[in-house]
Amino acid sequence: TVLLSSASQILSNEEKRAHFDRYGDAGESQGYSQHQHRQFHHFHEGFYFDESFFHFPFNSERRDTSDEKYLLHFSHYINEIVPDSFKKPYLIKITSDWCFSCIHIEPVWKEVAQELEALGVGIGVVHAGYERRLAHHLGAHSTPSLLGLINGKITFFHNAVVRENLRQFVENLLPGNLVEKVRSNKNYIRFLSNWKKENKPHVLLFDHMPAVPLLYKLTAFAYRDYLSFGYVYVGLRGAEELSSQYNINIYTPTMMIFKEHIDRPADVVQAREMKKQLIDDFLSQNKFLMVARLTSQRLFQELCPVKKSHRQRKHCVVLLTGEGDNFAEAYEAFLTFAVANTKDTLKFVHIYNDRQPEFADALLMDEEKYRGKSAVVILERRNNAGKIGYRTLEEVWQGSKEDNFILLDLLEQLRTDPGLLSSETVLADLNDELAPMFLIRWLYSMLDYISDCWDSLFHSNWREMMPLLSLLFSALFILFGTVIVQAFSDSSDTRDSPPSEKEETAKNDASFSKESN
Repeated sequence: TVLLSSASQILSNEEKRAHFDRYGDAGESQGYSQHQHRQFHHFHEGFYFDESFFHFPFNSERRDTSDEKYLLHFSHYINEIVPDSFKKPYLIKITSDWCFSCIHIEPVWKEVAQELEALGVGIGVVHAGYERRLAHHLGAHSTPSLLGLINGKITFFHNAVVRENLRQFVENLLPGNLVEKVRSNKNYIRFLSNWKKENKPHVLLFDHMPAVPLLYKLTAFAYRDYLSFGYVYVGLRGAEELSSQYNINIYTPTMMIFKEHIDRPADVVQAREMKKQLIDDFLSQNKFLMVARLTSQRLFQELCPVKKSHRQRKHCVVLLTGEGDNFAEAYEAFLTFAVANTKDTLKFVHIYNDRQPEFADALLMDEEKYRGKSAVVILERRNNAGKIGYRTLEEVWQGSKEDNFILLDLLEQLRTDPGLLSSETVLADLNDELAPMFLIRWLYSMLDYISDCWDSLFHSNWREMMPLLSLLFSALFILFGTVIVQAFSDSSDTRDSPPSEKEETAKNDASFSKESN
């Protein structure tokens, strides 16, 4: 009775079944003895044919172990994989036991999964026999099925399962505007000069491949919120001047990152083989400008995190300024100071007063002396509710030597005296300056919806399409029936209607002429 009850519990729970399939227990071994596990294990083995008779790995207990680390469960997919698909695309295989086609594609799948994972693509495997709920959620009604997941959107693979097709499928999942091709000196200057408008560092990869490598596209997708990416094919005519300007070895891939100064790179890395880990380490250290502009609450939280302890204090030095040539000198002086004094515990940022008026008013207290001028504030975020401690420099910031000495002295005092930030206030969330307007967001949503419908029309399973087709044909039938009934009704009314006044007059005139004759 105990064994049957245990078997019933395991078979009725998909995650327990999957766990039993992989490890020989349901994940609750504390309540059962090893002997009981062994007995149930023998029962499970005796229930199926031994696949060794056919020399095929049909029995799930002896399934290829290379897939085990990729196995997905419903909750794991919803809570982790879908959010992570906004950082990298996923290639997912739906498989099952007793599936000849699944075995047939296995060698290609192994090779491609290993290759793409090294480039930064997420890999997943769903066993339809144990994860029916997830397989149904993904829209897979047959095995094997292959699909891509990016930005929470599912796209099915409908081609021959060969390496080139799968690589191209993953590449096609990515947006087409991730990497700009830089072909000439003029094009290069325009690309790098966008740092102020986009509020991002710009990355250039020099390589001898005509097409942008997939690794670079995947990297651009992962860091698209922080960096802008360009690609220079060194073999192209017109790129020689650009390569010689930075003394680029055309046989060695070179990655450069540019920040506020477009005439010289802020950082450079060269390697005969650009591996994902090397690129990630390089870019993660250069995600922000030297003096980034606070354009959203998310950016403020990343650059100026809440203090976790007295030893982990992090301070932000904020330049509150305006746009235009009148404020350029003050900004350049602040940038020079920041480059010379940036530390792990100190971040330099700036903000435009007219774009973030609530932020500026809270720190400057609407004082008259700061109107139309630049000011510097040192602040520390105290909690996630917006509370900060801060200190504003008493005089406006003009970037003079005296201003530099005063700010440097305050920062030195701050190292030993945290009480220096004696003023406190609560800041409202910053406006998201770079967010697209509502109309543009709505248009993008409509385009995505139309694209999904178009793709579903040609590639979805007919079982999924039947309700939609039924509704469509019903609507057409009702519309057609209404038109026919209306047409017959109009013709009937015409026959039964009394003659018009003109017809009556014509008849009377005709009869009068006959009588007169």
